Amino acid sequence: MTRLVIKNIDHLVTMNASRAELAGVDLAVENGVVAEIGTNLTGGNTLNAKGCVVTPGLVNTHHHLFQTLTRAVPGGQDALLFGWLQTLYPIWARMGPEEMFTSAQVGLAELALSGCTLSSDHQYIFPNGSKLDDAIEAARSIGVRFHAARGSMSIGESDGGLPPDHLVEREADILNDCIRVADRYHDGADGSMLRVVMAPCSPFSVSTGLMKDSAALARDKGVMLHTHLAENDEDIAYSQEKFGCRPGQYAEDMGWTGADVWHAHCVKLDAQEIDLFARTGTGVAHCPCSNCRLGSGIAPVRQMRDAGVRVGLGVDGSASNDAGHLLDEARQAMLLQRVQNGADAMAAREALEIATLGGAQVLGRTDCGSLEVGKRADFAIWDMSGLAAAGNWDPVAALVLTGPHNVRDLYVEGRAVVQGGQMVNLDLREVITRQNRLAARLAG
Repeated sequence: MTRLVIKNIDHLVTMNASRAELAGVDLAVENGVVAEIGTNLTGGNTLNAKGCVVTPGLVNTHHHLFQTLTRAVPGGQDALLFGWLQTLYPIWARMGPEEMFTSAQVGLAELALSGCTLSSDHQYIFPNGSKLDDAIEAARSIGVRFHAARGSMSIGESDGGLPPDHLVEREADILNDCIRVADRYHDGADGSMLRVVMAPCSPFSVSTGLMKDSAALARDKGVMLHTHLAENDEDIAYSQEKFGCRPGQYAEDMGWTGADVWHAHCVKLDAQEIDLFARTGTGVAHCPCSNCRLGSGIAPVRQMRDAGVRVGLGVDGSASNDAGHLLDEARQAMLLQRVQNGADAMAAREALEIATLGGAQVLGRTDCGSLEVGKRADFAIWDMSGLAAAGNWDPVAALVLTGPHNVRDLYVEGRAVVQGGQMVNLDLREVITRQNRLAARLAG
């Protein structure tokens, strides 16, 4: 039996049912789970957390890791969603397995340093022999918990879709590969380090047949469903023109509502759609920085939360965010809700809850998201003694209100991923060098 005790924690944010915050406590970990929370705990290895806040690991519910190679691309810097995609598609089409693996390593390292222990990834292009397996191997190399969403596009420009024809796949091939990755990789057990998700890219890039078939396949395999929905005004107009209804109605018609479904963005959901998601248990990945970057709007997070919709955070792809700092997303989510609804619309602690427990709930992870005896030992240790938090009166709120903050230490399943602000399982300098070389080759 392995045991680790985190000693002298100034503030432990549990995110339990009462949202308890404990001062001056220790946290003991055994065999990947939280074994004890108390004072004067002994045994095993110890780590001092004096001056630190400890939180559950942050959860990223939406990402496109392959896009980390295409940050700040000229021509896409000031475009709306559809124009931005049309600028990037030809660049992504030149990527292959090495680019996919390296880009995923960089993106996941950036997330880990910002406190993320569990990330979903939505990969919907597979050019030049690349596979979902590339990102899965990257996640394994770092040691984070991973939900790999097998995305897809099947409707190209010649058939009225947005992506170029050479980036779409035959629907039979898509479904066969979904079966392959689910059978090979999916682990639905508590403590799972890897789960697979069925994830057609969007209603404007796949057929209604593939949406329905993906839902049926996912439920047969016992995996979750994910796609983009109601991201901006263009998205709404497309749905009304092509399907004769709003995106929420389309999702319901396709079998894409329920506790096993979460949608990215949902910036333009109306009151009826919010009610639909609340009634059906459908989740939402809120991506505030990306929504700002693309001018998509402010998602109705306050209204969704008040109605009972499950909401988590997502950094989205680096080509539409250009950063992957999940704690900054929590701050941005809080600020946008205040802009839209008033200064008391969202507290710092609620934003932190959305970033941790909220994300775990969206991804169906009842074993993660809080620090309680029996839950998985996924946690972030934040040193609040530095410049960014100097002078604060409330270190927990300061995590969101001040910053930016990176973790001192990060543990997943009780194993160190970041120690002393440095990646444990990755030579970050070598990976950055490789990433820049590949980006330069794509740019050339």
